Amino acid sequence: MPPPANRLRIIGGRWRGSRIVFPALAAIRPSPDRVRETLFNWLQQQIVGARCLDLFAGSGALGLEALSRGAAHVTFVDREPQVGRHLAQTLERLGSRDATVVVEDAPRFLLRPAQPFDIVFLDPPFDSTVLEQVASRLQQGWLAPGAHIYVECPADRSLSTLPAQWVVHRTKRAGQVGYHLLRASDSAKEVPP
Repeated sequence: MPPPANRLRIIGGRWRGSRIVFPALAAIRPSPDRVRETLFNWLQQQIVGARCLDLFAGSGALGLEALSRGAAHVTFVDREPQVGRHLAQTLERLGSRDATVVVEDAPRFLLRPAQPFDIVFLDPPFDSTVLEQVASRLQQGWLAPGAHIYVECPADRSLSTLPAQWVVHRTKRAGQVGYHLLRASDSAKEVPP
């Protein structure tokens, strides 16, 4: 019997097997276990000690998995106050102090003074058109040199509208979902005048 739709489990690291119950909001679509397992296999050499940004955090699956596997810090951003409360409570229950939860729209968050991140998770609602806008703003000082950017989107969506400095490192498909790990070239750290 499949688990309820608003539950997930952390699949690796110190919290492996921990069950997370998240708000039953239609907009929340957590990355499936198989996708997360593949992603974190791709990132296993980069995740320990990394500073991560989980935009469109939703269930928190990606950021929580990163913390479980040794990320130094994760900033979770989601516009829904209910999601923010869920993430704060989940982090408290897990005993994590290596995270920040921000309740704000992702594009607005990226208007703040930039701080560089080593890994950025981008899993916006599939029916939104915000991915390109957010990607463009990330180019303005939010990416550490050689940063990895994870993008989850409809499988038939082209990545050609993303910044030219983002080079596809790994890519896979699971049903109707395309998931991609990109790497920012060194020119991505340049901040426009």
